[in-house]
Amino acid sequence: MYKLFFRLVFTRMDPEEAHHLAVRWIRLAARVPVLRTFVAAALAPRYEELRTEAFGLRMHGPFGLAAGFDKNAIAIDGMSMLGFDHVEIGTVTGEPQPGNPRKRLFRLGPDRALINRMGFNNEGSLAVAARLASREAVFRTVVGVNIGKTKVVPEGEAVADYVKSTERLAAYADYLVVNVSSPNTPGLRDLQATEALRPLLSAVREAADRTVTARRVPLLVKIAPDLADEDVDAVADLAVELGLDGIIATNTTIAREGLGLTSEPNLLKETGGLSGAPLKARSLEVLRRLYARVGDRITLVGVGGIENAEDAWQRILAGATLVQGYSAFVYEGPFWGRAIHKGLAARLRTSPYATLADAVGADARKTA
Repeated sequence: MYKLFFRLVFTRMDPEEAHHLAVRWIRLAARVPVLRTFVAAALAPRYEELRTEAFGLRMHGPFGLAAGFDKNAIAIDGMSMLGFDHVEIGTVTGEPQPGNPRKRLFRLGPDRALINRMGFNNEGSLAVAARLASREAVFRTVVGVNIGKTKVVPEGEAVADYVKSTERLAAYADYLVVNVSSPNTPGLRDLQATEALRPLLSAVREAADRTVTARRVPLLVKIAPDLADEDVDAVADLAVELGLDGIIATNTTIAREGLGLTSEPNLLKETGGLSGAPLKARSLEVLRRLYARVGDRITLVGVGGIENAEDAWQRILAGATLVQGYSAFVYEGPFWGRAIHKGLAARLRTSPYATLADAVGADARKTA
């Protein structure tokens, strides 16, 4: 039914407008007690065997919503209602910004992919912090806060911009993510170089500890799939050195490998980050490389091209404690989370592993 509705309605709409419409419906459903209870019972069943702990946080399962869907923290309970075990909001910047000019979001349906050059459009850290502060949670959901650089801030002032967002948002974050890997903010990916990344992460860590004294806010960094292998290794080593809690692998790609099924060749020429199925192979490759480098010293989060339970299971075997998705949600619809959880539970039951934690990195241990 969703796929029929998608073809008849969403495909005739501008992708960004369709996104806003979907978010409004999800928010409205979550505000009606009877409806949200019914939807959650149908779409978010809990499997005891999938319970997951990552960087000291307990979650119903390993599957979360990647950053980019809920930029302004307006649909956290709605996405939990649909079965996501954690919700990562953002990317949030120090100052509000409109993002890049429209049109900036493109569907590549036959390729099961998206191209976006949104440009961190969001209401800014002050507004998002106020919304999180006043939020009355309906569901127990782990909330990650993904922060990035304000576009107009010069690269030399980037650290101060991230620190500003940290000071405003850390208190409301179950975990904090430093995003230095979007291709849609000029110069942002230059911050992935370890000489720039070290002072940035150190400053964010210090700001989080200074702002939130009652607990330690877990800190992660999100990296691009387009990094050279030696740069992936360098970021992994830096993360261990600085005592980071996690690495998210990966963001969108500027590459266009794996495309070609789309019926609109002109879409392939659009600039921006590519997400969805074509990203699957490289994201998995980066994840495996990271796990080989850091082992279980750092929690890894696998994202990029995850479409079904088998994809999620392969990320777990490759070393991911948590997995995230976004693009496939556009194509699969509201039953996607339920299918992922059901499939993961089935795979775990037929595997040689007693718990999901035992399966994390199992492929690497086999070849060691």
